[in-house]
Amino acid sequence: MKSYTVRKAQEQDIPAIHSLLEYYADQGIVLRRSRENILKNLGSFFVAESDDRRICGCSAIRDFGGNLLEVRSLVVDPEFQGQGIGGAIVRAIVRTVGEERRQHKWRIFTLTGRPEFFAKQGFRTVPREMFPEKIWSDCRKCPKNTCCDEIAMLQTDEDRPRG
Repeated sequence: MKSYTVRKAQEQDIPAIHSLLEYYADQGIVLRRSRENILKNLGSFFVAESDDRRICGCSAIRDFGGNLLEVRSLVVDPEFQGQGIGGAIVRAIVRTVGEERRQHKWRIFTLTGRPEFFAKQGFRTVPREMFPEKIWSDCRKCPKNTCCDEIAMLQTDEDRPRG
């Protein structure tokens, strides 16, 4: 098992982030993102970096306003799967949101094909209709729009795992 650290993404991470996202977009698992889109939203990305300085996973947090946020584009390099990297990235995102929004109630959601993974991270299943912001911004452009198989999951400041 290789070791890794989770950190905020930096500009030099863009090619690796793009490559990881392309791999999973080709499989229909995540939405495609251009390098320009990644650069524009770089401040919202987190990466896992292996001890040999490879980007082995990434995710982004999208802020819809009103303290509603989305975990999106969560991917882990196939070579590094099963090592807890995805969970570490999600926990880093939740911890960062909790620290930055200490004085506010917040909600973090995701649409996922892996609800059991997010359940382990403290998320619970909820109706997709709770997030019209997502449906109008991304879902209408998604190839799976009319046959979406993803599950909506939510974590709030009140049900966030502590410790």
